[in-house]
Amino acid sequence: MRRLARPAVPCISGDTVAWVMMRDMKREPLDPENPFAAPSSLPYGLPDYTRIRTEHYRPAIAYGMAEHRAQVEVIATDPSEPTVENTLVALERAGRTLQRVLVAFFNQSSADSTPELDALEEEVAPQLAAHLDAIHLDARLFARLEALDAQVRAGELTLEPDTAWLLERTRTTFVRAGVRLDAAAQDRLRELNAQITTLATVFGREVLAATNEAAVLVTDEAQLDGLSQDARSAAARAAAERGHEGAWLLELQLPTSQPQLVTLRDRALRERLHRASVGRGLGGAHDTRATLLELARLRAERAQLLGYPHHAAYVAADATAKSAEAVEDILSRLAPAAVANARSEAAELTAALQQDEPGATLEAWDWAYYAERVRAHARSLDETALRPYLELDRVLHEGVFRAATALYGLTFAERTDLVGYHPDVRVFEVFDTDGSGLGLFLADYWTRESKRGGAWMNNLVDQSTLLGEPPVVVNNLNIPKPPDGQPTLLTWDQVTTMFHEFGHALHGLLSAVRYPSQSGTEVPRDFVEYPSQVNEIWAWEPQVLQAFAVHHETGEPMPGEWVETLLAGRQDGEGFRTTEYLAAALLDQAWYRLTPAEVPTDPEQVEAFEAAALERAGVAFAPVPPRYRSAYFNHVFSSGYSAGYYSYIWSEVLDADTVEWFRENDGLRRENGDAFRAKLLGRGGSVDPMEAFRDLRGRDPQIEPLLVRRGLTAAVQA
Repeated sequence: MRRLARPAVPCISGDTVAWVMMRDMKREPLDPENPFAAPSSLPYGLPDYTRIRTEHYRPAIAYGMAEHRAQVEVIATDPSEPTVENTLVALERAGRTLQRVLVAFFNQSSADSTPELDALEEEVAPQLAAHLDAIHLDARLFARLEALDAQVRAGELTLEPDTAWLLERTRTTFVRAGVRLDAAAQDRLRELNAQITTLATVFGREVLAATNEAAVLVTDEAQLDGLSQDARSAAARAAAERGHEGAWLLELQLPTSQPQLVTLRDRALRERLHRASVGRGLGGAHDTRATLLELARLRAERAQLLGYPHHAAYVAADATAKSAEAVEDILSRLAPAAVANARSEAAELTAALQQDEPGATLEAWDWAYYAERVRAHARSLDETALRPYLELDRVLHEGVFRAATALYGLTFAERTDLVGYHPDVRVFEVFDTDGSGLGLFLADYWTRESKRGGAWMNNLVDQSTLLGEPPVVVNNLNIPKPPDGQPTLLTWDQVTTMFHEFGHALHGLLSAVRYPSQSGTEVPRDFVEYPSQVNEIWAWEPQVLQAFAVHHETGEPMPGEWVETLLAGRQDGEGFRTTEYLAAALLDQAWYRLTPAEVPTDPEQVEAFEAAALERAGVAFAPVPPRYRSAYFNHVFSSGYSAGYYSYIWSEVLDADTVEWFRENDGLRRENGDAFRAKLLGRGGSVDPMEAFRDLRGRDPQIEPLLVRRGLTAAVQA
């Protein structure tokens, strides 16, 4: 999916993500041959995937949990008065073995899973939640934090800004975790956290299985009319890998809308593909409905236990939005104009459809195909014509990397001597402006059965001057892999996704903080998408676009008039894109604004609830279904975005305003990159994120640039 950040990979001193284990576990010695027994000796601390095997994870996690708990116990029982060093810094230093194993484990379980890894993740999930509770519900630790805070308030202790923010965030994390609850409430909270963590793991596993199972097998090549030759080759390869020689397998991406719908001429196959997509999780062996209902109910109960009316309020309170009402306000302000734009687009597409099939009704499986037809006619340019000019490797080097060099002075060298967690993973060393090594970037772009859907960024090593650790970051996409020796040709959406995810990578690579819990993307969920969305603009920058948009066979640049047409059409289809996004964001809010008693109890009620929620929000428009339907909404039921899918549009307010800042200052210039790096990217989570934005922009964000970008100037402005 476009604009999906990393999954909720644990950070030892970070916010509420499940990561470690049980209070009373005994620490058994770890076999010195286990690759997690000591820090990796590879450059930049890259996990040694040449040695890591599935059987290494369980004992390493068990050892890391016990070690971390012992380290925390020393902090909690320290007879000395609390200081920054013996409390805050000690907590930051604790649990490094566990951190090493968990980042490797969760990265592999999301990008190259196996049944054994799935089973292990489900096994350790409740243990991880229990360990997190054992730390955050420890009254002795919280008392030390409160004592430090009292010293600051009394003027007896002056802290550096990043340390002051660390103290504030750490205290907040303990409070939001329930440290002030009574014993009975804390016991129930522990039960809830264990159940939620387990069910979230189950939901993600079942969505992946349902997505793989729903892939559409085609045995008659005539049905593939319109699909490009390289896409057919990729489909043939996928079919062969699953034992269907001589057939073609159309694998599904995580979102509702499937990329093949853009060019497939066979309406019946388009319908079949769409129905396979929206039917995931709605029955059969991988039915997710009971799981998602239980997750909604448990999260609602937990929120009320912690003093919030519902889970959406709990999430928003610790984000830049601050309240569920603020989230509702922006979504409801944008929805009417977005749907009006989508209906206007639909009228145009219906006219095109009826040229082929008089009297036909525009359906969801028709939209992408006729949108491309209309665009090609209006712009004299279509997706099929563009793809030969968008070869993956050139987009990476002459697009993504080139923009980073122009803005930040970074350079990149592929390290074929370093190995990732899968043969498809490529490793690049990143060098700073002075030629010194900055970190590693791992690129994992191709889809496979073992990889969950979407696109995301992970950290394998968090940058920290306290620990002397440089960053190691990963980008994952899901691009169909062509047969050996053939080029990987991209759609324009895949190009912008590469730029987007690399924006997250830059947030990690350019981090310059002291504490690991403040590294790079350790910021609120509704702020984390902001830097990555800003980075998308460089895909459209003429001097960058002209460098990477080169025909993969002839070496000829994309015709100048095509580039102009592409740039002129940036707002094409914005009604569809905004409506499908808002529908998903509003659906997320609908589930998580429920009290426990309001959550449906019958899995058969899921679709009715969904339909009623979309109707109530004013976004029920059949030709434009939500980007994700509930049964495969991995973001909000499994991957850390529960009640937080609004984050993309919230972040885009900041993004669109920042794009205006770049334009006001002549765009792609080192001076601008250096300012963005120093004032925002490099600061990670070491300051209030809105303070960083105001430092860059000189004021609070304004919504007008977003409205113009998305063609929503008719939206009601408060």
